[in-house]
Amino acid sequence: MIDKLRKIKMLAMDVDGTLTSGEMIVLNGHQIKHFSVYDGLGIRLAMNFGLGVAWITGNISEAVTDRARSLDVTDVYQGARFKTEALKDLAAKHELHMDQIAYVGDDLNDLPALDLAGVAVAVANACDEVKERADIITQRSGGHGAIREVIEMILKARGEWDSAVESFLDELQREQQGEIGPEAVA
Repeated sequence: MIDKLRKIKMLAMDVDGTLTSGEMIVLNGHQIKHFSVYDGLGIRLAMNFGLGVAWITGNISEAVTDRARSLDVTDVYQGARFKTEALKDLAAKHELHMDQIAYVGDDLNDLPALDLAGVAVAVANACDEVKERADIITQRSGGHGAIREVIEMILKARGEWDSAVESFLDELQREQQGEIGPEAVA
């Protein structure tokens, strides 16, 4: 599995149930979603070390748009009923082969994308069918650091995790000294 993880250049994922716990609050017609700060920091570390990040969701939500913007995630596919089409588009856009893409999912609508990706990952709270088809099952549930866990696996397989942590700590120190703004670290 380590060899497969070393090849990964793009981490694509579902949103609801993967980046979030799958719970949704609707208040005055607006969706409110719960995202993990652990995943957010992991996504920043991943992108800083050249690991692309893409979100593919069947839903359309301002909360997803806002969270993606706050993390500088630009490959966001909302309203993607057929997630394999989004994966194929992503591969073409970034000139990647499917074995260079890992996909993280939790539910039945993720199965075709999991089957297509080079590495299939199920979050701990995924349905049984997703877990059965996954190469990896996370220890953490969606919305509770599962994505960070996957990012750590990939960066460790590539021998970059320690450097990613050191780079983050250096940026944090530079922010504390007033050399850079908080947006560089967040």
